[in-house]
Amino acid sequence: MNQKQCTLKEAFTVSGTGLHTGVKVNMTFHPADVNYGYKFQRIDIEGQPIIEADVDYVTDVSRGTTLEKGDAKVCTVEHVLAALVGLEVDNVLIQLDAEETAIMDGSSKPFVDAIEKAGIVEQNADKNYFEIPHNVHYTDEENGVEMVAMPLDDYRLTVMVDYNSPVLGSQHASVTDLKEFATEIASCRTFCFLHELEMLLENNLIKGGDLNNAIVIVDRVVEDKELEHLATLFNKPKVSVQSEGILNNVELRFQNEPARHKLLDLIGDLALIGRPIKAQVMSARPGHASNVAFAKKIKALIRKTERDNKNKAPKYDPNEVPIYTNEEVSKLLPHKFPFLLVDKIISKTETEIVAVKNITADQYFFQGHFPNNPIMPGVLQLEAMAQAGGVLILSELEEPEKYSTYFVKIENAKFKDKVLPGDTLLLRMKLLAPMRRGLCLMEGKAYVGNKLVCEAEMMAQIVKDKE
Repeated sequence: MNQKQCTLKEAFTVSGTGLHTGVKVNMTFHPADVNYGYKFQRIDIEGQPIIEADVDYVTDVSRGTTLEKGDAKVCTVEHVLAALVGLEVDNVLIQLDAEETAIMDGSSKPFVDAIEKAGIVEQNADKNYFEIPHNVHYTDEENGVEMVAMPLDDYRLTVMVDYNSPVLGSQHASVTDLKEFATEIASCRTFCFLHELEMLLENNLIKGGDLNNAIVIVDRVVEDKELEHLATLFNKPKVSVQSEGILNNVELRFQNEPARHKLLDLIGDLALIGRPIKAQVMSARPGHASNVAFAKKIKALIRKTERDNKNKAPKYDPNEVPIYTNEEVSKLLPHKFPFLLVDKIISKTETEIVAVKNITADQYFFQGHFPNNPIMPGVLQLEAMAQAGGVLILSELEEPEKYSTYFVKIENAKFKDKVLPGDTLLLRMKLLAPMRRGLCLMEGKAYVGNKLVCEAEMMAQIVKDKE
């Protein structure tokens, strides 16, 4: 699995017809910045609203997965999302001029081909994986659905389907490496049974359906008169039934193509969790409803884990080589002895940093704060956190030594315990928004051991020094 986020090398457009609406649609895929994720934009609606590919916006799973936010909706998103996940593309804006994505040939392959032609580029940010910490189960007894996500330092999926059909029988399909998706899964088309097809037609759905973009399983005897009626509906001179029960002699691309397509749908629907996961996922008889319910369960676990981790101290191993030593920190920050309050940096991403400040008994401020009861002043705890945040921002600039940082605002500052001589202060700073016009908004937390001792929200301004 790629460890870095990826986006498209260049924009491209795919055109086609919506499966259920039958409406022509143009879909333009655009590169996007890190941590953007997948988003759909309805450019045919006033205001051109954006809908995040998020399970919280799913409103319908009857014959595909529909997202809806405000007055805007996008239908049948699973094949598009599966293509992006399968090629490990993380950040994309998809603009549409209609409410339903193009069905194309009923698979993800046309999207995969277009993405590969446009190219994929690695971005300067780590993927934000969520590692499943324990088995997560989902069961729908009424429909015989069972799903489980198990801890694994990878992403593997297995699907089993059994429709009690003599035509299909029991099938299973697996992906042990996402690199298999393009060749083994992407080309597998959507399918339905003849009785489902009749119901869809009666309800004025699948207006964009065609015998070339779906596999129709015939699970009963069909009279010639009915075949003639189907030929008329699909604007074909004639339709027939193969001996193995596939309408109109459609050749399967794989013997277990239906199971592989169910796996494709599962990959697309689980993209709605909102971030890539590491897990072994096993699913029996899945469908869009169960996929979305399962995705919601995993997203709820992510939220709970993030809440639990919010006040959890960073891990600190003094034996590990620091990201920046004290000397390197001194070169980045304008602060110098005795006001340099960061000893080293032990962790850093584009949005978060963890620093260490060792509180020794000979610190100058203990002489007066207080002689017989030495306590690190709260204002210096805030200053230490701010300096850690300064390293995060300045390390991304050219010639950081030519810049200074200034407090603009401090809010919600809380001091929860004393910081004493002999303590090791861990400082974690997290960007709450991208830097704009030199202004940085951060959340800071300081820990001694596993104990939160100080927290605050801070805004600072990065200013280039006058030469």
